[in-house]
Order: sequence, then C-alpha cells, then structure tokens
Amino acid sequence: MKIAIVILNWNGQKLLQQFLPSVIQHSQGADIYVADNASTDNSIAFVKTNYPNIALIQNQTNGGYAKGYNDALKHVKADVYCLLNSDIEVTPNWLTPIINTFKTEANTSIIQPKILDFNNKAYFEYAGAAGGFIDKYGYPYCRGRIFDTIEKDHGQYNDTTEIFWATGACLFIRSNVYQQLNGLDEYFFAHMEEIDLCWRAKNLGHTIKYVGQSTIYHVGGATLKSTNPRKTFLNFRNSLITLTKNANGFVFGKIFVRLILDGAAAIKFLLQLKPLHMLAILKAHFSYYKQLPRVLKQRKAIKTKTKYYSTTSIVYDYFVCKKTEYRSL
Repeated sequence: MKIAIVILNWNGQKLLQQFLPSVIQHSQGADIYVADNASTDNSIAFVKTNYPNIALIQNQTNGGYAKGYNDALKHVKADVYCLLNSDIEVTPNWLTPIINTFKTEANTSIIQPKILDFNNKAYFEYAGAAGGFIDKYGYPYCRGRIFDTIEKDHGQYNDTTEIFWATGACLFIRSNVYQQLNGLDEYFFAHMEEIDLCWRAKNLGHTIKYVGQSTIYHVGGATLKSTNPRKTFLNFRNSLITLTKNANGFVFGKIFVRLILDGAAAIKFLLQLKPLHMLAILKAHFSYYKQLPRVLKQRKAIKTKTKYYSTTSIVYDYFVCKKTEYRSL
C-alpha cells in the first residue's frame, strides 16, 4: 500500500523548519510531498536547499486548503493520500495502525489519528481531537472537544471506532475515493471542507474511522488565528453550505433554526465586545443566501442522503444542559 503524505504550505517556512523533520524521521516507506500555495516567503528555497529529496509541488495560486489540495494531488500517485497540516509533529510508528486498518477494512475509506495539543500535550487539540461528529443543525463537535471545552487525554479514546468526520489537519483518504468525490469543494477556500468531503463520502456508503493507536501533535491556528473574523466568516458560511448540500429531510427547517442560533451567537459576540465577529456572522449568512441556487444544485446531485446525527442540538446540550464532555451526551 503506497502512502503519500502531502503537506500544504503557504508562507510557512518556520513551520516546515520545525515540523518537517519529525515527518521525515517517522514516516519510513511513505512518499512525502510539500505542496506550496504560491508562497511569498522563502519556503520553496528552504525545501530545495535543505530537503532536496522531498518532492515539491508548486501551485500557481493560493486557492486555500481546498483548491490547494485539489491542484496538488493531481501530481501525486498513491493508494492513500495523507493530507497533513504543516504545524504537526508526528510520533514513531504513527502510520502503522493507519495502514493496518486500511488493509483489513476494505470499506474504510477515510481515517484520522488521535490529535493532541502540541503546546499542552496532555490535552486533545481543538481541530479533530478524537474524531468528529455533527448535530442536526450542522454544528460540529468532537470526542474530546465540544465548542471551546477541551478534554484531558487519559486514555479514554484509545480505541478504533467509526466517526462522522475526520479533521483536515490530518486526513487519510483512499485516492480512488478522493477522485470519486471529485475532491474538496473549492468554493469553501478553507474550514469545514473536510466535513463536507466526509459527509459526501458517508452519503455514498463509505466508512470513516478514528484510530486512537496513532498519535500526532497539532499546533492549530498557525495559518489563520481564531481571533481573526475571517475564520468566523468561513466557519459559519461553510457550515450552512455543508448542511444544505448534504442533510437528509426538510433542510429549510434546519436552516431556519440555524438562523436563530447563529443570531444568538452574533449577539454573544457583540456582548463580548467583538463587533467584527458579529459582522462576520451576518456576512456569512448573506454570502450563503447569495450562493443558495448553486448549493441547491449540488444538493440535487447527491442522490442518497444518510442519517447524519445522534445529537439533536449540541448548542442546547452544551449551553443549557452544561454537557461539556462527549461521554455526557
């Protein structure tokens, strides 16, 4: 089984300098690529000078995460792609349990490892933790992380289990499935595109797994900080698009509830004296409504829509019922 680890880079020379050595050291047998998204720093020169044996793919534009990977993977031949963020430290033998799962489970098409916080290694990391899920209204959450509450890792998620979505920070996917799905939705640019990809895979009957015997450490937010209103805009807009494209049943009832809940989130930002984030939510909704005809065409093209949630409202569970850990849901 041929594995290709593809690290998408944009102006991340310092991250490559810090984290690429661990990937090289602990990924024997895999092909490693750096896919550069038209960086303006010295990333390309750094890789060429210090790692001449690493395959370098130079995208002509910065199309974000989605287009960046779609463009780069056209140049990669492998049985399995690993889409790996540039701010990740991997551990010895991290690939072995992933490869074994792919080899023994033919219908498992997407996998993520355990993701811990690089800066606080006793805790899970926000982006993916121990595998992702989604509620009825399209709000994502994880085993090990609900909204901003992060669990400490004490072995409670050392299992291998089916999940709903795998994080784009470290996502393994069979190459033929990636092609079957026509890759990532490039309109997303960044954020939520991996959930959309996984949801489309689920609708086609593919299985997504979390493999807790493989561990990596993620910095998180190295490219776009959580304090940036652009991140708020992308998360809210892309969440609405993902829900509309993929959810079964009467989707506009769910969108109406989202309008109310997102409005509450906007008010919360205003009360926290974060008016730019409030405006980002408003802009996200206007952008979504503008794109709605295109999104509805995409929805129509997805013939089968599987049941996608076990939790009705993670917002209600978390903010009203004070359920802050996955096991309490």
